[in-house]
Amino acid sequence: MLKDDERIDQLYSQAIKIIQSPSVFSFSLDAVLLADFATVKPHSYTVDLCAGNGAVSLFLSRKTTGPIAAVELQPRLADMAQRSVALNQLQEQITVYQMDLKNSFSQIAKDSVDVVTCNPPYFPPLATSKKNPNPYLAIARHEIATSLEGILKITSGLLKMNGKAFFVYRPDRFNEFITKAAAWRLQTKRIRFIHPKADREANMVLIELIKDGRPGGQRFLPPLIVYDQANQYLPEVRRLLYGNN
Repeated sequence: MLKDDERIDQLYSQAIKIIQSPSVFSFSLDAVLLADFATVKPHSYTVDLCAGNGAVSLFLSRKTTGPIAAVELQPRLADMAQRSVALNQLQEQITVYQMDLKNSFSQIAKDSVDVVTCNPPYFPPLATSKKNPNPYLAIARHEIATSLEGILKITSGLLKMNGKAFFVYRPDRFNEFITKAAAWRLQTKRIRFIHPKADREANMVLIELIKDGRPGGQRFLPPLIVYDQANQYLPEVRRLLYGNN
């Protein structure tokens, strides 16, 4: 089951086991927060774009019995995701597609999806940007293999009318995000900023979009603070990671 340098980690709040590799990719808090933020109905058809090692799809499997499709470009990550799906005996619910997301419609019908989730590359492919020398991490973090516009275009194409999309993104690109989303018929509806500590600026933002939703009516939820001043997880984050123990 495991290959060189891989390990099995567990999200204790859900008893989900995930195959990870520090040299390739490991899920982080943003995946946990995104899966928690997403509202998924019991029988929704869900697609997770930029799926990485499948963490978000696996976490969402505890919120719905509906089918979940995980789309990941990089073969090594898609393979890790597929083995994690098998490890959790979720092969009947989660399908992993190793492909470029721009080819999603070859496997998933347009206008057929209830929910799209995405933890996309956050950083634009600027020449001045310091890219990670690890190609797996560089593609995951920088818009090398795709772009924000490309992801939003595919998201809009996949969703049914009034379908919802959930993203985790960077606050410094928030205006760019909502503007580009609107151009693809995706209206921003719920926003929650994530702060590492109470006295620090937000370093992540969770965003809910509705396809063909009415403009306006945005709701800004209370901010989520990750750590206290002693660098311990605050109760909400601790619950998401470890459950109520």
